[in-house]
Amino acid sequence: MSNHRSPGDNDKAFLGLFRQYEQDIYRMAYVYVKNKDDALDIVQETAYQSYLKFNTLNDLKLFKTWIIKITINCAIDLLRKKKKVIHLNKDAVEFISKSAKDIPLSLTLQDLLEALNEDEKTVLLLKYYQGYTFSEISEILNSPLSTVKSVLYRALQNLRKKTRRSDMYGQ
Repeated sequence: MSNHRSPGDNDKAFLGLFRQYEQDIYRMAYVYVKNKDDALDIVQETAYQSYLKFNTLNDLKLFKTWIIKITINCAIDLLRKKKKVIHLNKDAVEFISKSAKDIPLSLTLQDLLEALNEDEKTVLLLKYYQGYTFSEISEILNSPLSTVKSVLYRALQNLRKKTRRSDMYGQ
C-alpha cells in the first residue's frame, strides 16, 4: 500500500493510533524500567521516534507491532544509558513460575534475568509478562518464528542451569 497521505492526514492518523496504543506502550516501557518517570520518558521518546518515522510505515494495520518494537528499543537504550536492571512485579514472577515449573524461585528473579542476554530477556518478557503469542513476538522483533522459539527455549534452559548451580552451592 503506498503512502499518499498529506502531512495533515499523517498527523491525525499518527495521533489517533498513538493514543489508541499509549497504554500498551507505557506498560511495555514499565516492564523494562519499573518506575513511572522512566516509563513516561520512554513513552515520550517512543512518540518522538515513531512520529519521525511514521511516513515509513506503509501499512497502518502493522502500527501496534511497529510501535511496540520502537518502545522496546527506546527502553533498552535508556537501560544502557542508565545501566539499570529490570525489576518485575509479583504477577510477572507468578506468570513465569507457572510456565517454567522446574525453575525454583530460590534465586531472586533479578538474579535470574541477569543471566540472560537482551534478546532472551525481551522474548521472555513479551511472552510471559505481556502474554504475546510466538507469532506476535516474531512480528514485533522482526524475527523468524523459529528464532523466537529458540531464543525463549534457550532463555529457559539458561535459567534452569542458573538455578541448578545456585542449589548446588546453597545460595
